[in-house]
Amino acid sequence: MKALITGITGQDGAYLAEFLLNKGYEVHGLYRRTSSPNVWRLLSLGVLDKIHLIPGDLTDAASINNAIIQSEPDEIYNLAAQSFVGTSFEQPLLTASVDGLGVVILLEAIKQINPRIKFYHASTSELYGNTKGIPAESVVNLDEHNVFWPASPYAASKLYAFHQVRIYREAYGMFALNGICFNHESPLRGLEFVTRKITNALARIKLGLQENLVLGNLDAKRDWGYSKEYVEAMWLMLQQDHPDDYVIATGESHSVREFLEASCSLVGLSWQEIVVIDDKFKRPLDVNFLRGNTSKAEKILGWQARTTFRALAEIMVTKDLERWNDWKQGKLFPWDAINDPRIYR
Repeated sequence: MKALITGITGQDGAYLAEFLLNKGYEVHGLYRRTSSPNVWRLLSLGVLDKIHLIPGDLTDAASINNAIIQSEPDEIYNLAAQSFVGTSFEQPLLTASVDGLGVVILLEAIKQINPRIKFYHASTSELYGNTKGIPAESVVNLDEHNVFWPASPYAASKLYAFHQVRIYREAYGMFALNGICFNHESPLRGLEFVTRKITNALARIKLGLQENLVLGNLDAKRDWGYSKEYVEAMWLMLQQDHPDDYVIATGESHSVREFLEASCSLVGLSWQEIVVIDDKFKRPLDVNFLRGNTSKAEKILGWQARTTFRALAEIMVTKDLERWNDWKQGKLFPWDAINDPRIYR
């Protein structure tokens, strides 16, 4: 089996590459060519020399066609995106181009080159938004049938892509589906995401390298899972006889404050003494509450989350402490200087 992963240098892309290699796949990965290669995640998992990297961009149809022709995949996993909600308010046109139109470019390429390719699209729980004003605590666990009500340019772009995937599936009989993944984190998460921002800062504060942690909205509640488990669900979706959309989540909801408290307790810090609230980190429109219902995934895919909320915090805090301890002791990383933990992304 051959797989093409777009966004292979990101958190999910790296874990998925590792997972598929362990399944015996030949793995190809689309990546954006930049002046400094962003391959530290692949290096840290020890898979960089086992995959085939292909330069390209979701907004460039020619490079997408070339990647598919070159890799001849049985499966394509589209994980590439402008994935930070905050940035989508600052760069809405770029977000729409990559997260929305980029998916259509992929679908058209598959339709024209080899419509038998199975296609997974990484959708998001941000589609649900604020559930049309329903009070947070009265919201049932969100499943595949709840109303979508995007609250950011990112979510709106992803909603467009969600329906395009459905349309190509129904109109052309393509094996194309959406994985509606709720928040999933790991030590490979980028520093711009709040969980990794917290664990990285706490490790630095604990080791005397930083004094404060600046955050925005501590009350937003999310369904936090472990990325390494979520990529298994992505693969399982493409192993079914028929394509369909699935919610992937833990079924629990916790606030940013709860993640902060759990992480601080692991390193013996009091968050009230180190956290500074700055309104500039609050979004123009935020989602208050998200919690997923994975009944369908459990029944059909046989998948369910295994890592608890506190265990996830511990995994991330422990790894960031290890990174900064190594740095303090002058230990060299087995890859380029751009992977210094100060700029882990």
